[in-house]
Amino acid sequence: MESGAAFVTALGSEEVLVEVADGVGMVTLNRPEKRNAMTPAMDRTMRESIRALDADEAVRAIVITGAGDVFCSGMDISGGASSFDADAQAAHDEAAGFTSDTIHEAWSLWKLPTPTICAINGHAVGAGMSFTLLFDIRYVSDDAKLSFVFPRRGLVSEANSNWLLPRMIGVTRSLELLLSGRTFSGREAAEWGIAARSFPKDDVLPAALDLARDIAANTAPASVSIIKRLVYEGLEDDNRVKSMIDETKLTWWSGQQPDALEGVMAWMEKRDPKWTGSKRPDLPDDLRATD
Repeated sequence: MESGAAFVTALGSEEVLVEVADGVGMVTLNRPEKRNAMTPAMDRTMRESIRALDADEAVRAIVITGAGDVFCSGMDISGGASSFDADAQAAHDEAAGFTSDTIHEAWSLWKLPTPTICAINGHAVGAGMSFTLLFDIRYVSDDAKLSFVFPRRGLVSEANSNWLLPRMIGVTRSLELLLSGRTFSGREAAEWGIAARSFPKDDVLPAALDLARDIAANTAPASVSIIKRLVYEGLEDDNRVKSMIDETKLTWWSGQQPDALEGVMAWMEKRDPKWTGSKRPDLPDDLRATD
């Protein structure tokens, strides 16, 4: 995957690689000698890179993966028993660029208009598993070993997993995984709905990139960002009627935009669409998202 947009040269680090091609941004955790264990600096660089890619209109989908045979073995706890003391917490928050009260702002990937895809190419444990739930779509290796290992380390599951996992797979299955911290396979994750699909290990990243390129080429930017918004708003609002009213208004709004005509004409003329709309559409006040 060749480097694309010029701004990419200012992103990433030795431990977080960033590339752009074909409308797709790819972020790679690049610490294979440490099983891609996450440091606060990596955390911050990864998030800032994803947000920079999201800010570029030319980037229509973002893929994250891990270098080597492991996706992410979790937070780097090489400090041993002191990894979670008060000094370590303060240092972590400073390096990561957030506090326990502002982490939701730092990691609110669901608010980004760009679709995010996690290519879990190998084992994902603890924080290395929980943060994958914050991405829109997960593809995973069949034989990856996955675990919300927190209670086995005397910790509490994080990265919004206690709120989101039950909404993905139901309370009973979520409690089994979260309370036991047991290891489960990528194939099981796909069967239960944690991942969209599972693949042989070598096929995970190519499949994720194929999906990202398909989104980049064949879907209208405004349509994708609005659909993503409606899905996540629906997770937080049990008002079914309001949801239907909002989506109906947004459907009619989208139908009046140039990309609606382009989508129909491209299909009729059997050619690739040429989208001109923005993934941050200028919506009327009554149709804009509210925090």
